[in-house]
This record gives sequence, C-alpha cells and structure tokens, in this order.
Amino acid sequence: MQIARLTLPFASLSRAVRVIDEESMTVVVHVEDANSVIAVASLKDDLHRGLGIWLEVSKDYPASLAARDVKTLSWLVELSDVVVSGANASSNARVLEALLSDDEVSIVTDDAVITKAYNRPAPPRLIRVWHADGASLVSGEQVVTISATRTSDAGELTYFA
Repeated sequence: MQIARLTLPFASLSRAVRVIDEESMTVVVHVEDANSVIAVASLKDDLHRGLGIWLEVSKDYPASLAARDVKTLSWLVELSDVVVSGANASSNARVLEALLSDDEVSIVTDDAVITKAYNRPAPPRLIRVWHADGASLVSGEQVVTISATRTSDAGELTYFA
C-alpha cells in the first residue's frame, strides 16, 4: 500500500487536480490554511479519480464532527481514504470510523463517549480510516512510513510506503 499526502495552501488548490491525476497512488489532501473538506468539495467537478483527505482532529473539531463532514464529502467526490491526525489520533480515528456506518454507535475512548448515536447515510463506498502516528500511518494491521518527499507546483508531496 502506498499513499501520498499533498499539503498545500488554499491558493494552490486549482493545481491540485493535476497533481492528483499524475500520481499512481491514492493522494490524501491537506489544505494547510483552510478547511480541507470544503476545499476538496470545491474540486468535485474537476476531479477525474478518487482521493483521500487528511484531517486534524482537535477539541474544536472533534472526531464526531469530522465523521459528519467525511460522510457528506463522500457523496460529492470519490473518497477512498481519511487520515486522522492530532492529539489522540488513534482513538479519534476509531470514533470517526465507527460513525461512518448506518448502525447505532456506542463507543468510549479517551476523548469521546458516544451512546446510541447515528450518523446517516453511510458513505456510498468503503472508506479506509488511518491515523497519523509520528512518521507512520496506521490502519488496522497496515502501517506505512514516510519514504520520500518532493515539491510539486501545488504543494509538498509526502510519500508513505
């Protein structure tokens, strides 16, 4: 499994589509100075392939709200992967992943207590949820680590393999 993170300023967003198209692996987009969900949604008519999104979860942007945003975004673009970063990324990724179903969710983590919650409708496709753990991304038993970086005209690409 290989993933590339594209970190870019909002001003370079229009150049992101070409970078996403050129990569042979999933590209997760992180807009460093704007809401990444809204920024990626604005590309919906220009995208030619699926992509992922990198979200920084925090007290101001909890995993439950991120799950709602991911579900909404998944109906607008072909979303394959979500990376959760920030403090307690692992437990926040578990909350986000649980809330990506149509099922009733009850989960307790260090950051959240959710009882009998629903977050419908489920995404139209399965979305793989990762959490950032230092220089690695973890999804279940899969772990990928930074293998290279390069600068594109849209922003910085960080490759994980």
